[in-house]
Amino acid sequence: MIDIQVEGIVKSFEIGNNILDGLTFQIDQGERVGLLGRNGAGKTTLFRILTGEIDYDEGAVMIAKGRRMGLISQIPVYPSGYTVEDVLRTAFSRLQLLTDEMEQLTVAMAAGENDPQLLRRYGTLSEKFELFGGYDMDVAVNKIANGLSISEEMRRQQFDSLSGGEKTRVNLGRLILEDTDILLLDEPTNHLDLHATEWLEEYIRSFKGTVVAISHDRYFLDRIVTRVIEIADGKAEFYSGNYSFYAVEKERRYQEKMKQYLKEQAKIEQLEKAADQLRLWAFQGMDKTYRRAISMERRIERMRTTAKPTKARKMDARFNAAEFHGDEVVGLRNIAKAFGAKRLFDGITLKVEGGERIALIGDNGTGKSTLIKMIMDEEYADDGRIRLGPQVKAAYLPQIIQFDHPDWNMVENMMAAKRGLSAQSARNRLAAYDFRGEDVLKPVSVLSGGEQSRLRLCMLMDDEINFLILDEPTNHLDIASREWIEEAVEAYDGTLLFVSHDRYFINRFATRIWELSDETINDYPMGFQQYRQFKAQEAIKKPAAEPVKEKTITEKPRGNKAQQAARRQLTICERDIARAEERMAELDAAMEEAACDYEKLNAVLKEKESLQEQLDALYEKWEALSEEAEG
Repeated sequence: MIDIQVEGIVKSFEIGNNILDGLTFQIDQGERVGLLGRNGAGKTTLFRILTGEIDYDEGAVMIAKGRRMGLISQIPVYPSGYTVEDVLRTAFSRLQLLTDEMEQLTVAMAAGENDPQLLRRYGTLSEKFELFGGYDMDVAVNKIANGLSISEEMRRQQFDSLSGGEKTRVNLGRLILEDTDILLLDEPTNHLDLHATEWLEEYIRSFKGTVVAISHDRYFLDRIVTRVIEIADGKAEFYSGNYSFYAVEKERRYQEKMKQYLKEQAKIEQLEKAADQLRLWAFQGMDKTYRRAISMERRIERMRTTAKPTKARKMDARFNAAEFHGDEVVGLRNIAKAFGAKRLFDGITLKVEGGERIALIGDNGTGKSTLIKMIMDEEYADDGRIRLGPQVKAAYLPQIIQFDHPDWNMVENMMAAKRGLSAQSARNRLAAYDFRGEDVLKPVSVLSGGEQSRLRLCMLMDDEINFLILDEPTNHLDIASREWIEEAVEAYDGTLLFVSHDRYFINRFATRIWELSDETINDYPMGFQQYRQFKAQEAIKKPAAEPVKEKTITEKPRGNKAQQAARRQLTICERDIARAEERMAELDAAMEEAACDYEKLNAVLKEKESLQEQLDALYEKWEALSEEAEG
């Protein structure tokens, strides 16, 4: 059954420039589709068309009858005074109507009315209330709130007092609680921490409806989508796989088109030379050759069917690394920080050495950005001391970008930041960061979040530095821009400290993990994959260790034989999961090493997909055995 069908959609916001130009595709019920394309390609515009927020110029859009669609993009406006709890419970509006009527009937029956019609009506409403999950409302709200890190304290807060990221999380929770049939997700992970992102992935994997997601999070796309639709030049291109498959297949198609184009051009060149020779002979008096030349030229025109394939121009810029002589880049001694009654951390003592690449991770609100600002002297510690090495030259990309002159254009801001820089030199440097033409004359205040990040990086990369601090560097960036900054960081050989929820970025660069939780930093001197494996093994060990503490020598085994057998099988299953996860980590590393070798990368990708299926089956088996073992 088709859930969404789009036929020949055309949409423009200015005459002669169609952002969507004959877009055609269909999405079947239950599919998980990733919607990709560069920034400005029309992805969000398409979502707004699907929800009816804006109209289109030509074409047709059909949504399956009776299917409920939910969009997480713009944050709705709620009545003044609404708490987070109120917003979450707006998802149960139809249940609330049933509840109100049932309460009215209860009052009437308590007053002595015994009309059979009234009793039948109450019974019907009770059945509907149970069918729609009315008795599980509290359980559902608690489950979603816990998964998205919406604390009890936050649930009591007024919705208007929340930050943009917190509002996005709450609105995502409300959308999930509405139990829609079609989920449209526009950058759902932008304001989620690792815990909430992974919870959302698991929710989507078990979701029975249709999912269409716009995302620049490559891990997220790999885990949830089974098909990719890319919007390019206003039209759709299709890829039957996740993001990793899309990346390999897109490059293969490009190489194939280029090969076909070059072959065609070589043939055309050969025929053009022959046609020129025939015309020359015709000029010398051989009239018959003139017709042959005309016929050959027509044939050449018919052959010009393949346009030269193009790739997005890559930004070419690198950090200028200054030499560092010494052992300690930064030292933290008994650092403590609190805002009012909320204590972020206490007694933190750590040291950063030259050349290290440290990822600072943790849930939202634990104080990651605060710690970064303290290192940069933008915040002060309540207790303790932070000391930078004497030869440290630091550069800092904050999460929220601000400019000294927001009303000035990009060229003027560049010239103000780098004294002595000419306007032409500023334009040349901006061009290296994909700012060209009239775009460089825009005031920086009107730039998107991604464009502001690129501009700030443009300014940073001109300085000689040996300590680079990045706070959510890939936020708001499309995949091409993320790949560019990753290449720049790869080439930088100084010390790196960064905050990120982008698992691809963390996995690629972190050689050490600082996990901020429970008012302290747990230091893991290892890469992200090893850290994940270590945490997974810890989680498996904990449940197994608890019953042992309670057991006595004389205690008889609990449960029947079936439960005992299930426990034995559970142990074997956990061992198989650990082995599969270790192999998955090895394949991730192999994919990075084979990034430029299409055949090898394709083979590794196939093995990874097969292993993922086995791992999913093992997870399901583990859940079933756990229930059986518990009786």
